[in-house]
Amino acid sequence: MSRQIKNILILSASIGSGHDRAANALAGALQSRYPLAQITVVDFMDGERSYLTGFMKETYLTMLRLSPNIYDVLYRWTQNGRQGTGMGTLMARVLQESMMEIIETYQPDWLIATHPFSCGAAAYLKRKGRIHIPLIGVITDFAVHRLWVYPEVDCYFVAVPELREALLEQGVAAAKINVTGIPIDSRFSQAVDRSAAGRRLGLAADCHTVLLMGGGLGLGGVSQAIYVLNEIALPLQLVVVAGKNRKLYKKLKVVTGASGHPVKLLGYTSQVPELMAAADVLITKPGALTISEALSMKLPMLLYAPIPGQEKENAAYLDAKGAAFWVRNDAELKRLLTGMIVNGNIAAFVQENAQKLGQPRAAEAIAAIISRRFDKRGIVAGF
Repeated sequence: MSRQIKNILILSASIGSGHDRAANALAGALQSRYPLAQITVVDFMDGERSYLTGFMKETYLTMLRLSPNIYDVLYRWTQNGRQGTGMGTLMARVLQESMMEIIETYQPDWLIATHPFSCGAAAYLKRKGRIHIPLIGVITDFAVHRLWVYPEVDCYFVAVPELREALLEQGVAAAKINVTGIPIDSRFSQAVDRSAAGRRLGLAADCHTVLLMGGGLGLGGVSQAIYVLNEIALPLQLVVVAGKNRKLYKKLKVVTGASGHPVKLLGYTSQVPELMAAADVLITKPGALTISEALSMKLPMLLYAPIPGQEKENAAYLDAKGAAFWVRNDAELKRLLTGMIVNGNIAAFVQENAQKLGQPRAAEAIAAIISRRFDKRGIVAGF
């Protein structure tokens, strides 16, 4: 008889909202499978829990705001095998006590990481023999950075087949890799009537709806995109999501107040499925969760102002697959948006390719594989 799985710990990182959303989606899917289990999502980068992780988080966010090119250099430098392994080991050693404190608090049967920092710290503890539980890595981008790769990780979940090949090239055993898509909220798998969603949101039926999102932290050139859209002489209405960035929200109130198009301005919102259902086009920075949600809803995307590193890789991948357009400058934004609205064939082409990549039930697929693989004696079968 299988022993009762009591505690499942999912480690996220409040760097943007994507890692948290992936963790919560997976928690919901696992809770459906294990209704009596204690499933906890913990923010590994919470500054209140640990000064060190909080400092690392603030350093990262400050770098993105003030010196994105430096972050880009660091990202590419640590992508190299030797540098990446060295940096990963150093960070894991620094973070190991923060991780150990969390594990001692929650006593999990399974440990799931949606961010490479927590994955690396847990892997280091396994290497040193301090913990002996399954470690599962859920990679929440359309690229694999070297900081995800540790032999102590028992199982990986990736978005697309190309990432399986990337992990194989970095020495990960094929049996550990599962191509499932990125876990997203189950609401994105439900059919939503476009007209009804528009009415509920108070949108005009005779305008093309453009949804603009900058991610949970409000990064991503939203203000500049609005200025560009003001130059388009088509019947547009804009829905702008500012995210958690209050400073940006105040700025956007000024920017949208001068717009030549009707604008609905929102802060952080839980209505994203309805917003996407009602929209004709999404303009967004290519955070992996947002684009995974849009792919699942077959919403045409223009990927604008990606942050360096993983978001540029996300944009490049979707652009190459024809599932979105990576917009490199304002002139391209104006041209591509106009083309999508005027020529329905362009939007149809993108929607067809988006449907091929969309994985609306990824969270459920991941939960099912975890259950099959680890719910024997609470350990990895065969290890």
